[in-house]
Amino acid sequence: MTDTDSPATTGSTDEQSAAAAADGDDRPGAVVLVSGGMDSATTAYEARERGYDLHFLHTSYGQNTESKEFACAEALREEMDVADFLHIETDHLARIGASSLTDASMAVEDADMDDDGDEIPSSYVPFRNANLLSMAVSYAEANGCEAVFVGAHSEDYAGYPDCRPEFFAAFERMVDVGTKPETDISIVVPFVEDSKTDIAERGAELGVPYDLTWSCYRDEAPACGTCDSCAFRLQAFQRLGIEDPIAYEERPDYTGEADPADA
Repeated sequence: MTDTDSPATTGSTDEQSAAAAADGDDRPGAVVLVSGGMDSATTAYEARERGYDLHFLHTSYGQNTESKEFACAEALREEMDVADFLHIETDHLARIGASSLTDASMAVEDADMDDDGDEIPSSYVPFRNANLLSMAVSYAEANGCEAVFVGAHSEDYAGYPDCRPEFFAAFERMVDVGTKPETDISIVVPFVEDSKTDIAERGAELGVPYDLTWSCYRDEAPACGTCDSCAFRLQAFQRLGIEDPIAYEERPDYTGEADPADA
């Protein structure tokens, strides 16, 4: 069933948490798309804070750092004591190519922090999130879950069309049409209007173990520090005055860049 607020809702759901606490083991189930990165880790902690019983879904699709990402997803699963963990391996996105994350012939570009978001970055994997969400909805419906949580945020949708609030709202409508009549699954994107800095701040409040996460698009160890994903991650920690606990090849100062959330 479509919840028109869910794709863009960023506030807490105290009613859900209270109901879950009252019901004990009758907590509503939620599938969390866990990439191994800091956004999805924070989303997992947020979903737990809202009272959900978590089911993790991690996908290896031929991305440059898939081994490291899988290891981080498994470490987070152990840290959070999540019993249900589905790891899906697929090569179709890599075979399709056209992304520097999956195509060896394309170089991962250095971050351009002055980019206004008008151009789609080379790291965009064509329609990836629709593929991942389809898997997550199948997993959710099969397990009677009520929600699928996704860690997209405002700095993502500036350049990635499948991270925009409109995309998630449209996908949720498709879920309504394409699932059983009794199925009621919301697509929840708690940080869709927030910046990376907001996510890091919320993660610090929730006690997210960021040492168990990985964001680099290029390397499995150490992180490069200069790709888009490293740059936004470092910038978030630098703005908060918190040391990012993972190792980097270099740590440029990104604090001089404007925060999109302040615009």
